[in-house]
Amino acid sequence: MNRALTVMQVLPELEVGGVERGTVEIARALVAAGHRAIVVSGGGRLVGELTALGAEHVTLGIGVKRPWSLRHAATLARLMHTRNVDVVHARSRLPAWLAWFARGLLPKTRRPRWVTTVHGPYTVNRYSRIMVSGERVIAISAFIRDYVAQHYPDVSPAAVTVIPRGVDRTSWPYGYVPPRSWQDRFFTEHPALLERTLLAMPARLTRWKGQADFLELVARLRAAGRDDVHGLLIGGAHPRKRAFEHELYARASALGIDDAVTFLGQRNDLRELLAVAHVAYSLTNVPEAFGRTTVEALSLGTPVIGYDHGGTGEILARVLPRGRVAVGDVDGAVAATLDLLADEQAQAWQVPQTHPYTVEAMQAATLALYESLAR
Repeated sequence: MNRALTVMQVLPELEVGGVERGTVEIARALVAAGHRAIVVSGGGRLVGELTALGAEHVTLGIGVKRPWSLRHAATLARLMHTRNVDVVHARSRLPAWLAWFARGLLPKTRRPRWVTTVHGPYTVNRYSRIMVSGERVIAISAFIRDYVAQHYPDVSPAAVTVIPRGVDRTSWPYGYVPPRSWQDRFFTEHPALLERTLLAMPARLTRWKGQADFLELVARLRAAGRDDVHGLLIGGAHPRKRAFEHELYARASALGIDDAVTFLGQRNDLRELLAVAHVAYSLTNVPEAFGRTTVEALSLGTPVIGYDHGGTGEILARVLPRGRVAVGDVDGAVAATLDLLADEQAQAWQVPQTHPYTVEAMQAATLALYESLAR
């Protein structure tokens, strides 16, 4: 397609998160391809990065759940008209409704094409239905595609396109070794971790994320004679969920592994921690829509053992099938870990250097969808 497009993405805010990061990545690809990228949100820390790459940001409180937010529909309609928007891409429910109403205020011949992304298994109700109303509906994994098919059977399968989220391989390079300065600082702060086999559990401290299973795994590995293993719980707890954090401390003590696990809290050096880990884990007891930390670890070359459901199950099936274990099967995760640690050079546990879950693949597929729809 030769004609330059104007694409407007709408979302509640541009703070740091997966949806927000994906919005900026698509804006970057649009600008690089000679298109015009507009993002409408309530603002946030990523606005500066967005505008620096040549995209336009319009600050509008379209994520505020108040009746008076409906007035923003008229503002969005004016933006769509004055900016000659070709495609509107909605990434969250309230902004999607407002953008939908805005399109309806325009003459049919001037309405932009309509794209929505289903980023997770939303509660199934009339409010959530807006996210499957797109002329093209992007599902971020096959799990989400199946969720749409199950709960919204009237949505045509031809309208749903699976475009997985991806990681930037330049930021998460295969074989990455943290700088000596980082290693010196980290192991000075945590001397007990030197010469240990580090097992990483990257996830915020939330009951469904699987930290309780991870503690059981560490305890069973120690009981099996692997006194060298040490678990790293990477992630903090929400201020209102401190009770679960204290439950985990008590559980580690009851299992007799106080000296075999370290609660690192919220970190900004996840890449370095995953790079020094021998194994990373995804043990969620409900399926995740995608499984970003799984891809990030695999991108570095760190093997992942995870429950075989949701996005993590899909990723492991394509990249490291050996890492899949049945949901809730702690003994299976223990056996897989023992197998991996017994011979880390075994071909079955070698993480391939390439995989399909890249930012470039996500950008190319999304732009192709915009262009085909705009035709």
